Amino acid sequence: MRPLSGLNRFFRQLPTHLALVTMCVLWMVPTLGLFITSLRPREAVRTSGWWTIFRPQIQEGRAEYTTYCASCHGADGDAIAAADLSDPALVSAYPRSNRLLTMLRQEIDGGPHLIDPPLPEDTNEALAVLSPIVTYTQTLAGINPEAKLFTLRNYADALVGYKGSQDYLTDCEQGVSSTLAKFRCDPGDLLNPEGMGRAFLNTLMVAIPSTILPIVFAALAAYAFAWMDFKGRQWIFAILVGLQIVPLQMTLVPIARLYVQIGLASTFLGIWLFHTGFGLPYAIYLMRNFIGGLPREILESAYLDGANHWTVFSRLVMPLTLPAIASLGIFQFLWVWNDFLVAKVFLSARPVLTVQVTNLIDPRGANWHILTGAAFLSFIIPMIVFFAFQRYFVRGLLAGSVKG
Repeated sequence: MRPLSGLNRFFRQLPTHLALVTMCVLWMVPTLGLFITSLRPREAVRTSGWWTIFRPQIQEGRAEYTTYCASCHGADGDAIAAADLSDPALVSAYPRSNRLLTMLRQEIDGGPHLIDPPLPEDTNEALAVLSPIVTYTQTLAGINPEAKLFTLRNYADALVGYKGSQDYLTDCEQGVSSTLAKFRCDPGDLLNPEGMGRAFLNTLMVAIPSTILPIVFAALAAYAFAWMDFKGRQWIFAILVGLQIVPLQMTLVPIARLYVQIGLASTFLGIWLFHTGFGLPYAIYLMRNFIGGLPREILESAYLDGANHWTVFSRLVMPLTLPAIASLGIFQFLWVWNDFLVAKVFLSARPVLTVQVTNLIDPRGANWHILTGAAFLSFIIPMIVFFAFQRYFVRGLLAGSVKG
């Protein structure tokens, strides 16, 4: 059969390439939108979609400022030295439209502050005019966080567990009493029990031992199943494989009741044992297939030289099994890190990241913009783990599937 030309080969592979590109786009666009949203100011997230950052930004209140204020204060607000609207100290004295209205109602040199055009007589109408002017003067003074295209304040709010009406850094800068009563406005706030900082430490305390323990026990058991001859070995291994189909949810209540009786409720030890127990069947199955596929001649030569099982296991089997260990570690770590149900049931007193993300939501649905930053904080470590061990990933997936 004559070889296909380059053009024919391209068109034959085009559907595959299109399918791959489509899958990447479907995954990447929502992730990109979530990431952009996590960096946008609170008010911008509330009033517009993330895609609006690609459109020219219009400064809110510029038209109202030009109509009422620019003729005296100038386009940049600095025409009157005694009333410089680009001065942060002056503008900070009028953070709300009602306070600005009170000042503008006062007479200047025996006449109204605003003459052409005058402010509306109706208070509600006047406040509607002044609200965008306040925003614009804050922009001129450089103190309006909403005027920034991107900000890290959502991440700060998520780390400390802030649920106020502005944001954590702004409240600390302005000395808001409600924030000062709950936070100290220092690095110690990162360990606030309601924030992602403390939850991050709790998740590490859960995930690291819950990953190491199954690997250690599974490696020992897999070596025994692969290279040690004892009665009932195949039947026990078959039972272990069958345990993989046992639903985790059906054991939550019995084990929770048992933990309460023996004093392991809401303890790290209890959740370590739970994750270890449910991770062992798959871990032993994967490790046994890989260890069983190692060259028999290498291990038999070690036995002939007088090595015992522990020497063979520690000096030969473990180094040769690193790809399977890395793959198993990735699976186990990601499963434990992303777990919600087990952590919610067995460690409610010390919430992990997945549980704390839901706690950040206000009961009335407010402050949801913080969730975007919290979501990215929650998967930084899993991404680092995956890319650090990705060269072992595919080899581990194929562990024991090819005999050679």
